[in-house]
Amino acid sequence: MTQSTREQSAPSADKYVSKFEKFAKRTTGPAWLRAWREAGLARYGELGLPTTTHEDWRFTNVAPIARLPFRPAVEVPAEVTPEQLQRFTFARQPGIKLVFVNGRFAANLSTPGPLPAGARVDSLAAALAADGELLQRQLGQYAQPVANGFAALNQAYFLDGGFVYVPRDQVIAEPIQFVYVTTAAQSGAAFHPRNLIIAGDHSQVTILESYVALGGAGYLTNAVTELYAGDSARVELVKFQDEATDAFHIAGFDGEFGRASQVNVHSFALGAKLSRNNIHTKLAGEGLECVLNGLYLTRGEQLADHHMVVEHAQPHCASHEYFNGILDDKSKGVFHGRILVRPIAQKTDAKQTNKNLLLSDHATANTKPQLEIYADDVKCTHGATVGQLNAESIFYLRTRGLGPDTARRMLIHAFAGEIIERIQCEPAREELDQLVWDRLEANPHLQ
Repeated sequence: MTQSTREQSAPSADKYVSKFEKFAKRTTGPAWLRAWREAGLARYGELGLPTTTHEDWRFTNVAPIARLPFRPAVEVPAEVTPEQLQRFTFARQPGIKLVFVNGRFAANLSTPGPLPAGARVDSLAAALAADGELLQRQLGQYAQPVANGFAALNQAYFLDGGFVYVPRDQVIAEPIQFVYVTTAAQSGAAFHPRNLIIAGDHSQVTILESYVALGGAGYLTNAVTELYAGDSARVELVKFQDEATDAFHIAGFDGEFGRASQVNVHSFALGAKLSRNNIHTKLAGEGLECVLNGLYLTRGEQLADHHMVVEHAQPHCASHEYFNGILDDKSKGVFHGRILVRPIAQKTDAKQTNKNLLLSDHATANTKPQLEIYADDVKCTHGATVGQLNAESIFYLRTRGLGPDTARRMLIHAFAGEIIERIQCEPAREELDQLVWDRLEANPHLQ
């Protein structure tokens, strides 16, 4: 760490470290968990919060987060009713639902359901209390060594989250939901959800992960999700982020995938003043296929950032990354994608695409797709585009009798549809498609 980086990190380091002891005394869990939390705090002490002097954070300034007071949530009382939940995306989807209000599991709002033999779906806190030895073997095993201060703070301060275990050969047909609802009106309130998903060999599961708000002001959601997919597993994860307009959302996703598995991960970023998704996937078995797919819709002065590393660690694997951004007003989109091909990973087939549609002359997109290849028998491509709506396409639709506003909305919807159509869970796909259309219809610049 350079001297300048230490100086920029130092002001925020004291408050994050000094409040840990009080936080730890109010939490419960197996004995090993305290040591694991302390290791996360120590790692944070080494790293601090990232600054724009870090290349990976050059376009995303988290100084507004560092300036917030730090209030790690232990008990944040809230009255949330089942009726209030009905307004959220995926509310009417079938299947098991785990609801967390201000970081705490809300049993009265959650929906249990039948599970195949040996499968488990529970809050992470409950799983730690019931089977701490299992979680000790699994928690943190699929995440890469903590590479930034936010991930380290999550390890130190997490309270709860979703836990899914699907044994070998078992199938959970209906999607499982993690719903994180925030109502915190206190600036600096900080929530650190932690999700762990383990899909055994030849298993199948779909996860819908949502972050939504009923009000809230200047709070921070700092989430980490770990996913392990065993050999020949089939996993789909859809993450939907629609936080309060002045909230901050930082998230890490770490996945490790086995031989011949099929994993699709989708990220939809619509809310928050600033959002950042750090995605790292390790293709650890031969012959697997991984699709990473994302859409970010921003307006006002929002910033949405996706930073991704896809590590090809074995031969004969395919990865496909597609991320589209629709940016309006003075908003900003950031995409940094790196395909890393290890020397052993011959016959790799990797594609990466980032496309950005600017609806305003003041919107900004920063994109940096990268290839880092150490094998010589591979097919790898990457590309990025930044532009506005095609005038010829608008003219074509107008010659078919459509008005200019309708023509623009249809083209924008089609641009978003490239991402939405890759979702395999049909009910979730249809709901997100309708949501995007509704947001376009409500945009005054398109009317």
